[in-house]
Amino acid sequence: MSESVESTSPKTPTDAHPGPLAGVRVIDLATVVMGPYACQILGDLGADVIKVESPHGDLARISVPSRHPQMGALALNVNRNKRSVVLDLKTDEGKADLHGLLEDTDVLVTNMRPGALTRLGFDYASLDERYPALIYCSAQGFRSDSPLADRAAYDEIVQAASGLTDLMLRATGTANYVPTILADKVCALTIVYSVLAAVISQRATGLGQHVEIPMTDTMLAFNLVEHLGGHTFEPPVGPTGFYRSLGTGHAAVETKDGWACILPYSEKNVRDFFVASGHGDLNEDPRFVSWAKVREDMSVLYTELERIARERTTAEWETLCAEHSIPMAPVLQIEDATESDYVRDGHLLDVAEHPTEGGYRSIGIPIRFSRTPAAVTRPTPTLGQHNEEILGDRARRTQEDDA
Repeated sequence: MSESVESTSPKTPTDAHPGPLAGVRVIDLATVVMGPYACQILGDLGADVIKVESPHGDLARISVPSRHPQMGALALNVNRNKRSVVLDLKTDEGKADLHGLLEDTDVLVTNMRPGALTRLGFDYASLDERYPALIYCSAQGFRSDSPLADRAAYDEIVQAASGLTDLMLRATGTANYVPTILADKVCALTIVYSVLAAVISQRATGLGQHVEIPMTDTMLAFNLVEHLGGHTFEPPVGPTGFYRSLGTGHAAVETKDGWACILPYSEKNVRDFFVASGHGDLNEDPRFVSWAKVREDMSVLYTELERIARERTTAEWETLCAEHSIPMAPVLQIEDATESDYVRDGHLLDVAEHPTEGGYRSIGIPIRFSRTPAAVTRPTPTLGQHNEEILGDRARRTQEDDA
């Protein structure tokens, strides 16, 4: 058993209160962010997650910055609550070891391309008959039954293929990518809830199944919730796109001393904001006489918000908006997260001690269970740290069974 993370978080599981997924074993045969992040969440929820890595290690391990080789910051943020085993799946021995692990596994998560999995003999069709109770979750850029199945697809590729980059172009005039790996993380969350649903079915029927998460399909469905717009109807009754998000000036505003999101979200919010800010005359302006008029061109409202915001400090706006129930938040700088009372009090970024990396900030678990708390019980493992613990234990049990 590896050393536990030392943390100020009160959410440490006990024998009386195991995580909600205690007793579920997951094989993490995934790399970089999407699959590993999903499996980390499953581990946070109490699953026993075994991370299977090649002799070279997951690509996230060589991310920068880092203190030591193979332990980059990104790897630390998506691989806690796991045990690491190194297997060379190009060899018969490595394949045999993985098969041995699958005998006691509930869920396999992989983001390897379908063609590579087939060549290795670890595609769903090759495993289904041998492990009928196994939940086999595969995630890749495009559907496995499409001509694009084996195309390389990283987050930016999926942002473009799912229409997200076009939305950025329409909103900003530049075809930028969203500056966070949104597709990877949304699809990771999709993996988690899909696996949980399959586990419920598995517990009821004793049978596993193939769960496929095509990233482009997932993100397209995600984007179309609001942006299908008038094309929701057949024939269309208006353009695609969500009027709030695509209006010019849909952005945080500069205050007297910083930045803030000030977002009057209803007709009452707009009227209250104008009066409270000392600009009640705008309520008689033809551009704001009704909510229907405002919605015709949200950029008009955004322009006034930008102008008025400079008249007060961020703190003053926070007080004023709270008094009138107008949605508002100061813009949090990532560097300031450690100084935020909200972040600190919620244990969202605790300082922990890693056995090899020393002090580091452990990103907290944002969900809370009253009876089966999620917890950080293992720091990110070093490459192959648990080979003897896992493979040696399995070999010993096999010998005992043979005897």
